Amino acid sequence: MKQIYRNLEKDSSGVIGLIPDEAEDMWHAYNLIAVGDELRAPTIRRVQTESSTGSVSSNKVRTTLTIKVEGVEYDTQACVLRIKGRNVEENQYVKMGAYHTIDLELNRKFTLSKDHWDFVALERIDLACDPTQHADLGAVIMHEGLCHVCLITASMTLIRAKIDMNIPRKRKGYCGQHDKGIMKFYDAVIQAIVRHIKFDIVKCVLLGSPGFVKDQFYEYMFNQATKNDMKVLLENKSKFLLVHSSSGHKHVIKEIISDAAVSNKISDTKASGEVKALDNFYQVLQTDQDRAYYGMKHVEKANDVLAIETLLVSDELFRATDIAVRKKYVNLVESVKENGGEVKIFSSLHVSGEQLGQLSGVAAILRFPVPDIEDDEDDEDDDDSELD
Repeated sequence: MKQIYRNLEKDSSGVIGLIPDEAEDMWHAYNLIAVGDELRAPTIRRVQTESSTGSVSSNKVRTTLTIKVEGVEYDTQACVLRIKGRNVEENQYVKMGAYHTIDLELNRKFTLSKDHWDFVALERIDLACDPTQHADLGAVIMHEGLCHVCLITASMTLIRAKIDMNIPRKRKGYCGQHDKGIMKFYDAVIQAIVRHIKFDIVKCVLLGSPGFVKDQFYEYMFNQATKNDMKVLLENKSKFLLVHSSSGHKHVIKEIISDAAVSNKISDTKASGEVKALDNFYQVLQTDQDRAYYGMKHVEKANDVLAIETLLVSDELFRATDIAVRKKYVNLVESVKENGGEVKIFSSLHVSGEQLGQLSGVAAILRFPVPDIEDDEDDEDDDDSELD
């Protein structure tokens, strides 16, 4: 993401101009653009014109519109944001108040105006504009006949290729068809790795499978690389890390990153940090329940007594259409930071973020046990039943 300019007033209102230049930037833009904001961007509008003879013709014109946002949709496959709203600035082609949908694409400049830029939004812009925050971790997860080639960024797990092939079974005394099927499958995986993994950015490629599939593939890949002089693979051989996984499906990425040996190798990536924080939460929840809570009510009560050491929160909560609800989560994050706590904002598109979403989207690891939180909740329930 490139920031063109930033013009903010003392009351935190203002305009910021941005250009998304990577797929992940569209995810950041999706989290930044909220209902009620004003978005200005180039777009295409179909316009009808009537000639002096009365005939009507229709043609498309390129113009720049400013709309008040009423809805945002994110197409992850096409990597496009569709922002619907009403025109709020005079335009020769579009009447004031007319509806229009702007398709926001990569490398297309836009300006975003908000009545209040909270620190979560500004922090996201700083993160998106930081050139070091790129997809520096790759993963090739496979079992016989199925492989996912993924890029793991700070905000999401991107599936770059899925190879799904039917491999003939081994038959007694005749394995030729099976071996041919395996080699065809391995060749397709190699092509996907070369095509989708940028080794100048990626620091480590996790190669995972159940059993010995990964070892056989690794040996085959570098034999082929030597035979066909595939320098991009030979020069980056040291970046491949063989790990065990239970299958070739996407969800096993979390279990792989959780492995201590893997964690040491990729400890400088944010994806690893999020998974580690979530695993730590689950561990504390099992061993010391009074130091791990989830759900907004419990977490807020823990924050009231300055007990939160690490706050885990899903970015999905900051996309709430109700401004008061969003402000409640922003205030919680600010309060935890002011009190010296660590805040981990998880992406709902990331595997770990999906799991946090199942725990209401907000959880906390506490500095010290606070058993009274659940007692307070029980007392409230008792009071309610007495009133009934």
